Amino acid sequence: MRILVVEDDSDLRRQLADVLSQSGYAVDLAADGEDGHFLGDTEPYDAVILDLGLPKMDGVSVLKKWRADGKSFPVLILTARDSWSEKVAGFDAGADDYLTKPFITEELLARLRALLRRAAGHSAATLEAGKLVVDTRAARASVNGEPVKLTAHEYRVLSYLMHHMGRVVPRTELVEHIYDQDFDRDSNTIEVFIGRLRRKIGTNRIQTERGLGYRLVVPDAEARVAG
Repeated sequence: MRILVVEDDSDLRRQLADVLSQSGYAVDLAADGEDGHFLGDTEPYDAVILDLGLPKMDGVSVLKKWRADGKSFPVLILTARDSWSEKVAGFDAGADDYLTKPFITEELLARLRALLRRAAGHSAATLEAGKLVVDTRAARASVNGEPVKLTAHEYRVLSYLMHHMGRVVPRTELVEHIYDQDFDRDSNTIEVFIGRLRRKIGTNRIQTERGLGYRLVVPDAEARVAG
């Protein structure tokens, strides 16, 4: 899943980038409202963490522009402004959640996971597809109770497919959502990650829809047992 962080405090921006990367996300950064608005307007993010007190363009204005342009990604406002009127202004502008500074990192991550789940139509922190389970809290996967060792990019691919289980996900969409902006993207590596995942979680869990993309499914045998 790919996250945009718009924060003018350089230390906090780096801290958020490190924490999010360690939690399995691809992360892009912006230091002011203008850059943040441009990235959100031109790149396909799964969620945005947005400060309000930004140089060049304040966070509420950025959010209003995104929503006016039809951008529907979840937005978590992270700010030192904690008055009720500013919270109301943030929600009215289109925010999905609001967290004030100083904050607990675990709470930020939990709120972000909740936003991502709701956006994809899930309610639980643990995503299940038959005997395949992805724990989004720990960024871990298991099959039939046995842990599956994944690289960071393998986990991102699997997590994205799990969040969108049953839907055909084009290769270009995977590329856009598992790499950050500065990464040298190569769509051919997606096939490599898919091949590795199949060897680790079972060859019949990820279907290739030729010319369209990939679909994560529950194998027939496991679906019959569940039924």
